[in-house]
Amino acid sequence: MQTNFTLAQLADPDTAVAEKILRTCVHCGFCTATCPTYVLLGDELDSPRGRIYLIKDMLENDRPASEKVALHIDRCLSCLSCMTTCPSGVDYMHLVDQARVRIEKTYRRPFMDRFVRAVIAGVVPNPKRFRLALLGARIARPFAGAMQGVPGLRRFAPMVALAPRRLPPAPKPGPGAVPAEGERKGRVAMLRGCAQSVLDPGINAAAVRLLTRNGIEVVFAESEGCCGALVHHMGRREQAHAQARAMIDAWIRLMDGEGGLDAILVTASGCGTTVKDYGFMFRDDPDYAGKAQRVSAIARDISEYLEPLDLGAPALSEKLTIAYHAACSLQHGQQIKSAPKTLLARAGFEVREPAEAHLCCGSAGTYNMLQPELSAKLRERKVGNIEATGAAVVAAGNIGCMTQIGLGTGLPIVHTVELLDWAYGGPRPAALGEAVRPAA
Repeated sequence: MQTNFTLAQLADPDTAVAEKILRTCVHCGFCTATCPTYVLLGDELDSPRGRIYLIKDMLENDRPASEKVALHIDRCLSCLSCMTTCPSGVDYMHLVDQARVRIEKTYRRPFMDRFVRAVIAGVVPNPKRFRLALLGARIARPFAGAMQGVPGLRRFAPMVALAPRRLPPAPKPGPGAVPAEGERKGRVAMLRGCAQSVLDPGINAAAVRLLTRNGIEVVFAESEGCCGALVHHMGRREQAHAQARAMIDAWIRLMDGEGGLDAILVTASGCGTTVKDYGFMFRDDPDYAGKAQRVSAIARDISEYLEPLDLGAPALSEKLTIAYHAACSLQHGQQIKSAPKTLLARAGFEVREPAEAHLCCGSAGTYNMLQPELSAKLRERKVGNIEATGAAVVAAGNIGCMTQIGLGTGLPIVHTVELLDWAYGGPRPAALGEAVRPAA
């Protein structure tokens, strides 16, 4: 794609990055076939190619973001399916991230939009506030229908619907380190996470059990907070970078301390994609560029870390059919496609992959709160494909996907690592109950 930036514009590091990305696009349109919003809406401006043209026009002409630009960029899920499809290697992720920052800085949204976004950014990354908000949502659930008719409350109705009917007890502060059983073979840090630690702390508990049984010591960083992923994808750069810097500092202390670290493990793939991108996020920061690159270099999804390990022989007495849902942040954002399925198959499960596995379920961080209509259509499509597999259980590697899909199906949904922990001697995942059947 030909670009027309001035030398003065290209002196800005962000613009220089955007210009290089834009020049790699050859207008081929392959991305449209795998873009969820284009598949649903059929509008060129709701495809990656269309959004690229909008971003190019805005940046080249040094314009503030318009209502039109905000509309179509907001509809983008940042699922990154287009990047998997693109034959030219267009770095759409960093381009749309930059567009979101520009929208946040130059476009004044309607008051309710600003208010809802501020509430999400202030509540979800904070586990204490998030837990209180979810408890409040449980109280408001009977009135969710009525909320749709009240202009000031209508925007919060989707959030009430997303809240789980039951919350697990708040996890008690655990030890900073969980020693390996037997001979220590490795030492890793694990991200507790913000939303996941409230919605399902059992995920990390399963990961810790599985790792320590296999000789891996697990440590948690002191003063851990949010990794910054959620607000990063809302265009709130300063808030995201502040959260990321705090995490980088916490992990660097562990990396440079006694024992060091072999890896930083993340059990929520949406967070993992951002942590792996810290090196790019802080590329121009003289104080954090090196530290961020060090952190990104050893960040691993839990499935990515487990795949090369010898976990021994599985101890399952029943063979279950598993529909594996590939989270976009894992298959497109991190390009991890086979590891979870390989691990589940090794553990003795029959793994079935739904049709249209490349399409997003509609969760996408805050998307199901900010774009509920499109999100619901994507969920319905995803659930239909999952249920068509005839599987007894759904496995996924991202808490957002698990929450989203769970609203549309009665099938039990568990994290991949919970199934692996069970298969290799851990407790049966509570979500399974008795609603499972052997493989046909």
